[in-house]
Amino acid sequence: MMTLSWENQTMIVEFVLQGFSSILQLNISLFIMFFIFYILTVFGNILIVILVLCNHALHTPMYFFLVNLSFLEVCYTSNIVPKMLLIIIANQKTISVVGCFTQFYFFGSLAATECLLLAVMSYDRYLAICQPLRYPILMTGSVCLRLATGSWFCCFLLTAITMVLLCRQTFCGPNEIDHFFCDFNPLIHLSCMDTSLTETIAFATSSTVTLVPFFLITVSYSCILIAILRISSGTGRRKAFSTCSSHLTVVTVFYGTLIAMYLVPSANSSQYLRKGFSLLYTILTPMFNPIIYSLRNRDIHEALKKCLSKKPV
Repeated sequence: MMTLSWENQTMIVEFVLQGFSSILQLNISLFIMFFIFYILTVFGNILIVILVLCNHALHTPMYFFLVNLSFLEVCYTSNIVPKMLLIIIANQKTISVVGCFTQFYFFGSLAATECLLLAVMSYDRYLAICQPLRYPILMTGSVCLRLATGSWFCCFLLTAITMVLLCRQTFCGPNEIDHFFCDFNPLIHLSCMDTSLTETIAFATSSTVTLVPFFLITVSYSCILIAILRISSGTGRRKAFSTCSSHLTVVTVFYGTLIAMYLVPSANSSQYLRKGFSLLYTILTPMFNPIIYSLRNRDIHEALKKCLSKKPV
């Protein structure tokens, strides 16, 4: 039997994203639904940013990190959804190798940054509830800036390591990616070189930016729970819990989706399930975050009322 080496095969210059090709009859409905979700996501998160920036009463560490998270969600979903909409409505499935790598780089970097930002926000809530007297000293403006900047920089740097290894791979066919965006696993399976080192490094970096923040979040909320239970009055306990309930809800939804994603087997029969979970953390979670943070947040309500009540001069 003759073995054909990858050197003799034609290297590909573009990939084909399959998207939701097996349900073409639902294309218009899917386009309208995802387009509405995208508009709501962008509008909701930008509204949060504007309200915080324009209201001096919201210039606190908690809302500073919330602005970072909202801005991240806009970038995160805008990196994936527009191309997905083109695949659905215009059947524009091709994407260049450079474009695919770029989409994956920003997807991985932004997802990792969200993990660290959620950990930083849980640390902020821990200081506010467990050490309220030292909170103004420990969580100063410069500290907030360093924590936020460090989260962005570290995650973009770590993802760049995986990107360098991924760019050294050779892709020589097939070029079809059974997904609606360029994710790591379906992309690396198309390589015709040894991918063991790239997969090991990618696993190590992704585990670091997901498990370490998750551990810090767990420790923070364990301390918060103990501190809340020590409060004698029921009113005090409810007030303390309300300051972190929105963030805890977002953490539960975000990490719950990630855990479910990793638990899904890699068999082809479960590809629809994997795409479904991918939709959760690429579209639905960014859309629900501003709703969760504003639904029971009195400060956001007051800022919105103040903004709407302003009359033009």
